[in-house]
Amino acid sequence: MTVESTAARTPRRSAGSKAGTTGTKRTTSTTKKASGAGKSAEPALVQLLTPEGKRVKNADFDKYVDGITAEELRGLYRDMVLTRRFDAEATALQRQGELGLWASLLGQEAAQIGSGRALRDDDYVFPTYREHGVAWCRGVDPTNLLGMFRGVNNGGWDPNGNNFHLYTIVIGSQTLHATGYAMGITKDGADSAVIAYFGDGASSQGDVAEAFTFSAVYNAPVVFFCQNNQWAISEPTEKQSRVPLYQRAQGFGFPGVRVDGNDVLANLAVTKWALERARAGEGPTLVEAFTYRMGAHTTSDDPTRYRGDEERLAWEAKDPILRLRRYLEAANHADEGFFAELETESETLGKRVREAVRAMPDPDHFAIFENVYADGHALVDEERAQFAAYQASFADEDGGK
Repeated sequence: MTVESTAARTPRRSAGSKAGTTGTKRTTSTTKKASGAGKSAEPALVQLLTPEGKRVKNADFDKYVDGITAEELRGLYRDMVLTRRFDAEATALQRQGELGLWASLLGQEAAQIGSGRALRDDDYVFPTYREHGVAWCRGVDPTNLLGMFRGVNNGGWDPNGNNFHLYTIVIGSQTLHATGYAMGITKDGADSAVIAYFGDGASSQGDVAEAFTFSAVYNAPVVFFCQNNQWAISEPTEKQSRVPLYQRAQGFGFPGVRVDGNDVLANLAVTKWALERARAGEGPTLVEAFTYRMGAHTTSDDPTRYRGDEERLAWEAKDPILRLRRYLEAANHADEGFFAELETESETLGKRVREAVRAMPDPDHFAIFENVYADGHALVDEERAQFAAYQASFADEDGGK
């Protein structure tokens, strides 16, 4: 099976690209850059569902999803809908002052649910800070994620209870953790695999390059899953790499493949394939899920300052949830009763999340000064005193209340 594309290797943006396919891979097309200037070739990618919800054949990857049932398809749709609802509630809660920050996954549901549902229970996940859909697949309570972004816990779940590591804020460092863990389970003789999630911006970090090197040399059973949402905050992908990201695997001696990140079936199939390679002792794989961040990088970001509405609207037309719904309806795999019940379940989830967050205590404002140094530090003591005086000033303004 060939997974490396022979398509043009020049940098590109694909905001308005069409998603037609011929044969086993999507056709190469030209697309306008976000600025509207110039055109460049777009590499082929693995796609099983078009944006219109039509099933297309792929000789390499069909076998990984051919046995999927209507119930399982509805399950994937449910996962994406509920994940998006949770994400929307979290964004709203941050705007209402209940969370300090939130990193939305809007638009990346298919990449996360598809890959998350490809995992076995004994596989181990190393996420960044945006893998809310993968956390959902691993059975992590969504309110634990919100507690971390509220500042009242340090993650809130036992990583070994779900084989889902705590969120990693240091960009790219979890790829090294994943590689080391994968090398360890190989020495233990375990029949399991590891998956590390990171973004297009993280792909430029030295930690990621080191992880690629060690995983290749030691043939570690690890899948590197890059969600290329095309913007590292305000930095476009062409500022990160002169070649499509998945092609970077070539230089390290292991395969890379680009998948339509808005196609949940393609993500499921490609990740299953990559995990099977890992478990069979064939070493690492780089999966680039080519998707789009429909919202802001985080709630502290304003994406209108660096990208236009035309680009966003073009990708909204490729919405991963709408794509699967169209397929379900066309194949008579779901009726209006299913969608109505799911809407009710979505409302229930939203209410539970809101109530849980509002019942959480306020974070301890002085906790940031704890455990900075093992034996204390004069500068930290000075900063603590300054912060205490600042906090006290508000009470003085209110007449001591």
